[in-house]
Amino acid sequence: MTATLRLTGPLHDGLVAMATSPVETGAVLLVRYTTIDGSDVILLGDELVAVPEDAYEIRTHQALQITSDGYVHALKTAQQRGRIAIWVHSHPGEQAIPRPSRHDRVVNEQLEPLFRDRTETDQYGYLVVSHDNGTLTFTGELIGRINTPIARLSVIGERWIFRPAFDTDAGTDRSLFDRNIRAFGDGIQTAISELTVAVIGAGGTGSAVAEQLARLGVRSFILIDPDILSDSNTTRVYGSTPADVGRPKVDVLGDHLERIARGVRTTRVQGSILTETVARTMVGADLVFGCTDDNAGRLRLSRLPYYYLIPVIDCGVQIPADQQGIITGVFGRVTTLYPSSACLICRDRIDLAVAEAETRSANEQKRLEKEGYAPALPGVEPAVVTFTTLVAATAVSELLERLVGYGDTPTPSELILFIHDRTIRGNIGASHEGHYCDPATRRVGTDDDMFLGLNWAS
Repeated sequence: MTATLRLTGPLHDGLVAMATSPVETGAVLLVRYTTIDGSDVILLGDELVAVPEDAYEIRTHQALQITSDGYVHALKTAQQRGRIAIWVHSHPGEQAIPRPSRHDRVVNEQLEPLFRDRTETDQYGYLVVSHDNGTLTFTGELIGRINTPIARLSVIGERWIFRPAFDTDAGTDRSLFDRNIRAFGDGIQTAISELTVAVIGAGGTGSAVAEQLARLGVRSFILIDPDILSDSNTTRVYGSTPADVGRPKVDVLGDHLERIARGVRTTRVQGSILTETVARTMVGADLVFGCTDDNAGRLRLSRLPYYYLIPVIDCGVQIPADQQGIITGVFGRVTTLYPSSACLICRDRIDLAVAEAETRSANEQKRLEKEGYAPALPGVEPAVVTFTTLVAATAVSELLERLVGYGDTPTPSELILFIHDRTIRGNIGASHEGHYCDPATRRVGTDDDMFLGLNWAS
């Protein structure tokens, strides 16, 4: 069992400010926890409560002592919100070691029963932070009902950080990824190799995304698709052959990915994310690529970043035609969703009426269409392998941009490909005030009663 700590950009910035301070600094980090398959733990950062200045009794570059006023208010807030309280303190200095000292361990023993009791969670946690040239380094642990190290950090903002705890052996294969490392460096390659990526939709776009990710170094995949491979799918689905017709798409793609490289692991889910049990499997991913063409699926994907701090890169291809069947354009879209960015609803990328229709039974939908109470569902859309592959490559490149930061600042959160005009245009959407993607609404970890804040069919 290990724990991953997921933070927004501002929370991470707060920890960096602590780590780079010339004197020891303390704070309490409030987190919500959830478990994946009853084992691995996800910690969702809620708030970083700094120790007030007047609560420090001793504060130097190598010592820290505070009164109980430094943390009791944070513990009360944690209890009211049902959050775990993690004691955070810094070890100042460039390349200082963020391991707990003997004194730190004594302090942990003193704080543990108080934190467990006051928060009513029967749980304690600590985090020691330092920095290496401004880059956060850390060690941490959960103690109590759950006992596990905090092994990984995930930071989701305009830029993305995926980093192991201090002293972790990353084990990147330098010879295999030599060309990648020459471009982006060891740290980025390590981050890519440690990712678990969910690909929703194993068709033309999804299979192209997954193959590129595997060749970049991703070794852990969650593949979700309800369909079986048809004859027409073989013209676009990477890794498919005529012999695969009739097999689940997730198996066709999963087998292909595991042939590409040693160590690739695929979790295959033949189902729809319109089902709660299937949708919940996405919570175990560090990143999700949305390669589904239905509005109802996108409606659910659109909520993940704001409730679970999981970024989503949503892809789409459109080839509209006039009444004579003549193509009027070829368009691609890649929308990157993360806390502080606008969701797909605020961007008008989801037809809510169609999304609702897609969740009805066929008989009910047909009846409502006949009575004029529901829109007709769209038929089979055109699809061409060159266009789906182009959009897939653009989507995977957006992952690299978020990790490396080689492009424009601020970074566009949506790219529209006017393929017929050979142009790409970027934009930055705005959240509607009070909507779930509005940062002021603080939706992270607030779906205890309804997963993603939605009603789900039984």
